[in-house]
Amino acid sequence: MKGALAVTAAATLGVTALATTAQAADINVAKNAGFESDLSNWTCSAGTGSVVGSPVHGGAKALKGTPTAQDTAQCSQAVAVKPNSTYTLSSWVQGSYVYLGASGTGTTDVSTWTPGSSGWQQLSTTFTTGANTTSVTVYTHGWYGQSAYYADDVSVLGPDGGGGGGDPVVVPAVPAGLAAGTATSSSVDLSWNPVSGATGYNVYRDGSKVASVGGASATVTGLAAATSYSFQVSATNSAGESAKSAAVAARTAASGGGGGGTVPKHAVTGYWQNFNNGATVQKLRDVPSQYDIIAVSFADATSTPGQISFTLDPAVGYTSAADFKADIAAKRAAGKSVILSVGGEKGSVSVNSDASATAFADSAYSLMQQYGFDGVDIDLENGLNSTYMSKALHQLSAKAGAKLVLTMAPQTIDMQSTSGEYFKTALNVKDILTVVNMQYYNSGSMLGCDGKVYSQGSIDFLTALACIQLEGGLDPSQVGLGVPASTRGAGSGYVDPSVVNNALDCLTRGTGCGSFKPARTYPGLRGAMTWSTNWDATAGNAWSNSVGPKVHSLP
Repeated sequence: MKGALAVTAAATLGVTALATTAQAADINVAKNAGFESDLSNWTCSAGTGSVVGSPVHGGAKALKGTPTAQDTAQCSQAVAVKPNSTYTLSSWVQGSYVYLGASGTGTTDVSTWTPGSSGWQQLSTTFTTGANTTSVTVYTHGWYGQSAYYADDVSVLGPDGGGGGGDPVVVPAVPAGLAAGTATSSSVDLSWNPVSGATGYNVYRDGSKVASVGGASATVTGLAAATSYSFQVSATNSAGESAKSAAVAARTAASGGGGGGTVPKHAVTGYWQNFNNGATVQKLRDVPSQYDIIAVSFADATSTPGQISFTLDPAVGYTSAADFKADIAAKRAAGKSVILSVGGEKGSVSVNSDASATAFADSAYSLMQQYGFDGVDIDLENGLNSTYMSKALHQLSAKAGAKLVLTMAPQTIDMQSTSGEYFKTALNVKDILTVVNMQYYNSGSMLGCDGKVYSQGSIDFLTALACIQLEGGLDPSQVGLGVPASTRGAGSGYVDPSVVNNALDCLTRGTGCGSFKPARTYPGLRGAMTWSTNWDATAGNAWSNSVGPKVHSLP
């Protein structure tokens, strides 16, 4: 029988330390919580549930739910509970848009969800039973038309409700598989194998406890550059703490890490149009000083897969390439970064093999040397391959060095789930990534990190969707808000600069929020982006004159 699991994760998908401590008498009141007896005690809608032998989190079996266009593949169980009691509901899940909840509590029914991941992830929430409640239905499900999801080691941890079959809580086993991942000059990523029955983990650096987390990974920050450290982890639950794991050594980078070059802590990004589409035609020298990163739009694909080129459009008014290069040099001398954007609505650059990854890196670096670009922006709106694009960008970083400025501008749908190719790319290159400026426009309604649906053109759309990135693995310094500079800058999704400023305050200070308020603040948020500097100029630079000072005054 699998041990009970009660891992606490914030409803906003952030993994935190356990917020409540179970009493010694608490048990897991769920039956067949690990699906070792197939679907015994569970009911799944319309035959959408089954039991599989792989993947599993613990034991030999796990639940597989297969949603359809009309069914979310909900599997549920009625558990016996005590009135006026608090329970912690948790489960390990895998897949996109997986939900976990409880109904019939007699008080406030609860649920939590995840946009998804390729590995096992812990979901958790708590509920309190009413004065006359003796049975509660706990459930998990996916979402309409999405791929199959998996669930394992369900736990409803609390007082024995008299239903029998509860699993007593025992001290968890020692974590295995501790490994060090990406190391920057001030942080080290750690991961380990999940432990059945664990509700959290303690992380130790050189023998001293430095963090408590709910999931099987952690990023240890505040480290000195070019320094070696020893790390261990232990598993915890209400019964106690396991012994520490075997140690793993890691050394921080000498400097740099995270990309960024000379980009300030809080930065404004603007796309400069290398074409005339009716917006004000500019030279780079005309771009206002509020812009810290100027993305020249766009690079061109060649007949060689992955390879890019750049051709200056005569329509923008430069009499020679030398004049253009001089403007780039002048912006850089003023402390600005000028990068080359790859893609756009009509751009099609394919990086889907080792050869094309190398072609991309070689050609991008050649253009950086030729024109003086500080880096590249990935704005591929027609799909990308996370494996090979990540390889290409790391190859480019190896050539360009720590000063490389790397930005990305995915569409909203691309960043709904960490299992998406764009999100995976961002996480894969987190060690060299400067900022992701998602395009909060030309979008339909989308899910926020709280599981609610938000419409574009509102402060909640900005903050609730940014929360997915902030709690999905990106550092706050790698998240920015991308919006149109004017009503003419996009087909839909324009918001007044005051709305952008309120969203920035909400995310960094917890003030000025709409109906959605994040569970915590992110004072390190990088800033904002706009399409484009040209449309901004068309509107009298109203956007940069308002949002620029706000960004540069963030905490």
